[in-house]
Amino acid sequence: MTYRLLYLVNIPRFFVTHRLLLALAARDSGYDVHVATSMYDEPNVQRIREAGLPFPPLPLRQHSTSPLHEWQALRAIYRLYQELRPDIVHQITIKSILYGSAAARLTGVRAVVNAVSGMGYVFVADGPKFALIRSAAKLAYHAALRYPHSRTIFQNPDDRDYFVQHGLIDSERAILIKGSGVDMDTFRPQQEPDGLPVVLFAGRLLWQKGVGEFVEAARRLQGRARFVIAGFGEAGNPASVPPDKLDEWQRSGVIEWWGQRADMPAVFAQSHIVCLPSSYGEGIPKVLIEAAACGRAIVTTDSPGCREITRHGENGLLVPVGDADALCAALAELIEDPARRQQMGAAGRRIAESEFSLAQINAQTLAVYRTLLAEKSSHNLY
Repeated sequence: MTYRLLYLVNIPRFFVTHRLLLALAARDSGYDVHVATSMYDEPNVQRIREAGLPFPPLPLRQHSTSPLHEWQALRAIYRLYQELRPDIVHQITIKSILYGSAAARLTGVRAVVNAVSGMGYVFVADGPKFALIRSAAKLAYHAALRYPHSRTIFQNPDDRDYFVQHGLIDSERAILIKGSGVDMDTFRPQQEPDGLPVVLFAGRLLWQKGVGEFVEAARRLQGRARFVIAGFGEAGNPASVPPDKLDEWQRSGVIEWWGQRADMPAVFAQSHIVCLPSSYGEGIPKVLIEAAACGRAIVTTDSPGCREITRHGENGLLVPVGDADALCAALAELIEDPARRQQMGAAGRRIAESEFSLAQINAQTLAVYRTLLAEKSSHNLY
């Protein structure tokens, strides 16, 4: 029997970078795979279509809070579930989980897999506004994650334990799968380049990802290393670093701004240290898994997700969130000690191969699909 599998995610770029290879592995395993995501990112939508995956576009907006837009999105997801009749849906990111679970209940979807890709800034931010949003999010998650014949995948144990301890999900429905996987053949170690050490920040250019702390470290350590930022902002996200700020930093000589890059293995090959001073509420940052796979030492925060791939003193150094002094000290330590950072890089490669390879993560996720579908089939016998 061929099962119809639908991936629902609100951001095409995120699907392409984090789940496209999983979808292709599922198709190779015999699933009839469909992908539903936002229609507002044509370059990545085109990549999904080029992969040969049926693609019904949805009016999903990543940062929208407009009741009209959100109602249109929810209605479109309901109609899609009703027309496509998937046997199993894999819902990725919060809007997909909340809206998709409502649609799944109304249309009787056979099995549901949710993916919590980190807590996000809402669950770590301070202040009454975020406390109110957190309360609403908890109520919504509590309702969504209790769908019959469902599992929810968490990327790190801190997030899983938070959801279980706060009664948002039963422990037997919570599955730990570490990240979205990295292709170990594509991301492989390269010898460190000659010259002044390069400290790399790569990823979404959000203040909560630690861009400000990275630039402050670059100022303090100017002349001892080259500090490079490679990544992209998010239009409409109030936490996005403005482009003119990046231009200002580059003109002052504090950092080098390499823009958004599609050739990340080559970028890692030009670096010596990868730094992510995040306070975001990560799942497991894929950039850190890629850095480890490429044999690069890591400096990041002692926070959920970041510490899952970075073992302090083994393949990198962990510093407290928001501690600029500790960040500078850790970076200076590795800038001045090439032998130690190369030992850490080799250890990172071993960790990535043993725990975070794409093949392992895909196999674990496909096993969740099989378990859910088998459970539902056995229940139908009675």
